[in-house]
Amino acid sequence: MTAFGALEHLWSLAGCDATALDDIRLTGEDPGLPSVYRVGVLAGATIGAQALAAAECHRLRTGNRQRVEVEQRRALAVFRSERYLRIDEGAAPELRDPLMGFYETRDGRWIQLHTNFPHHRRGIVDVLGCADHHAAVSEAIRGWDGAALDQTLADAGLCAALIRRPDEWAALPQAAALEALPLFEIERIGAGGEPDAPPVPIGRTVRGAAERGSSGSMATRPLEGVRVLDLSRIIAGPVAGRTLAQHGADVLLVNGPHLPNIAPLVIDNGRGKRSALLDLRRDDERATLQALASEADVFLQAYRPGALAAHGFSPEALARARPGIVYVSICAYGHTGPWAQRRGFDSLVQSASGIAWTERNAAGATAPKHLPCQALDHATGYLAAFGAMVALMRRAVEGGSWHVRVSLAQTGRWLQSFGTIADGWRAPQVRLTDVRDSMQTMDTPFGKVLAVAPAETMSATPPRFDRPPVPLGTDAASWSA
Repeated sequence: MTAFGALEHLWSLAGCDATALDDIRLTGEDPGLPSVYRVGVLAGATIGAQALAAAECHRLRTGNRQRVEVEQRRALAVFRSERYLRIDEGAAPELRDPLMGFYETRDGRWIQLHTNFPHHRRGIVDVLGCADHHAAVSEAIRGWDGAALDQTLADAGLCAALIRRPDEWAALPQAAALEALPLFEIERIGAGGEPDAPPVPIGRTVRGAAERGSSGSMATRPLEGVRVLDLSRIIAGPVAGRTLAQHGADVLLVNGPHLPNIAPLVIDNGRGKRSALLDLRRDDERATLQALASEADVFLQAYRPGALAAHGFSPEALARARPGIVYVSICAYGHTGPWAQRRGFDSLVQSASGIAWTERNAAGATAPKHLPCQALDHATGYLAAFGAMVALMRRAVEGGSWHVRVSLAQTGRWLQSFGTIADGWRAPQVRLTDVRDSMQTMDTPFGKVLAVAPAETMSATPPRFDRPPVPLGTDAASWSA
């Protein structure tokens, strides 16, 4: 599988105009990172798809085409953006909790714990009934069989994954549920009797801004005038919101004041966004979010399936309140099947689905081995942004409200379908010094931030960040003038 072949698949699956593929060029070959998986193909195709969709949004608004290019080396740098982040030329805050990692069980299996949030760490330690340090956790896990511990932690709403072979994963009902789904879904909302919406030009929000056509167009950027509510944390959802921001969207990040975050990811993925806090457990703050959504074009959320619906923010409810909304849902294991409600992160999906086992087996390692980047997170984020832009184009032509659905597990399944590179794990490591030309600096409230720049080159509308990242809650929960 080549990157362009994968891009063609995405473009066709989304029902986009095939002639636009003449406007993009993808360069580079795997292995660009030490992995047996074709991570470069995944990076080039997903970044290329969203960049080409942005170019098509701009063409729809102005009539003007442009050239797009994605170099695999730069795409892979973006897929490792959190690894290269620097603040005032020093290291960013630590990403990983010390207890996070692989542990051997009584029956010779391996299990991965994910403890980056304090309440997840406390919960795991409580289930194990041990002291809160690595040696005690290791000893306690050696008293469990792997599958039993995996299920016990999942039942407790905690974050872990048994290391499975690909064939073990394929035999699970959750894998069967994913096989019945496409890689992503872009569906019109309306089966529940929601009011339909007339066509709305991209960027023409409730404020009533008008388009001017190909000469003297107001649309100097693909998503100028598009309002995005970003209700997400960590990587996949925030990458999607950051991507829409780099093409000109007005992105308002909304976090709960009680929810944990990871500092370097707030910085890296907060570029281009404003940031507000709303507590959806409070009636008045739910009403504020409803008011924001009534004037939004895109509602992006990365909670578990059904979590926001319980607060009144299902796709159908928002389509009734704001006909024409584009609702984007991101989750870990897919929106259907017995694992739909299981908590998950990129590394856990890699562990559960056979990716970590395959990397270990190929390299002859003693312990499971993850991909050299959070590839499922980043790729899913770019697919979500791609789906949002395709839905905005459909809304401009056909009208209607739209629901875009993606998941880390569906993205991982697609990556596995590319096949492997026998000695790919031998590729050299890529360090910050190797990607300095892909970096940019910004003055921010956190200090001078060095971060990876957008990977794509666009001849007419180069992507850029108009705002620096800010601490959570810096801004009012309102749309800018």
